[in-house]
Amino acid sequence: MFSQEDLKKIREAVQAAEPRTRGEIVPMVVPSSARYQEAGHRVGLALALLVLTLFLTADYGWTGWGWSRHEAGWIMIGVVLAYAFGQWLGSFPACIRLAVSQARMAAKVRLRAERAFYEHGLHKTREGTGVLLMVSLLERQVQVLADRAINERVAPGTWDQLVQDLIAGIKDGRPTEALCRAIARCGDLLVKHFPAGEGDNPDELADELIQEK
Repeated sequence: MFSQEDLKKIREAVQAAEPRTRGEIVPMVVPSSARYQEAGHRVGLALALLVLTLFLTADYGWTGWGWSRHEAGWIMIGVVLAYAFGQWLGSFPACIRLAVSQARMAAKVRLRAERAFYEHGLHKTREGTGVLLMVSLLERQVQVLADRAINERVAPGTWDQLVQDLIAGIKDGRPTEALCRAIARCGDLLVKHFPAGEGDNPDELADELIQEK
């Protein structure tokens, strides 16, 4: 999704934002935050019930092959095939977004971001000023997680507009530009509360975009 030029722009955006503040900004992109196996089950069940209803309500009569479509064996085969087809359809992002509630996806994105926050050491910064900007592509959701010192001074709703603009940019097919703007705005927010100190502003975390499969 991101070319080498894109990765360079994102890295440079982090490097431009961080020297102004004692905060550490970590951008991250994941394909999805969960497997959502229930999507396949739900789509498969819906198609299976649809096929079963068609078989039981339609009167096709006998075909030229000598069997009735109302026979239990053929009905069972049709239902099983419909369910299998639904399972396959349920693996596609568009079907997952239709079959899984926004609330469940939001909860999974939150859990994935919390795990990433600790896996990548954002909780280990000297002043507790790490900020994770995580984009989960399948869900088309963004999670901003800030460490303790930031949460004490920055209200949670402060990030809402940043999140909405980043999601809009991703949906419009401009993820690199949207991420760079989000990083810059994150830096603007942090500099108000955690301006860089004179000669004592170490770069504690890597500046590259984290991409995980």
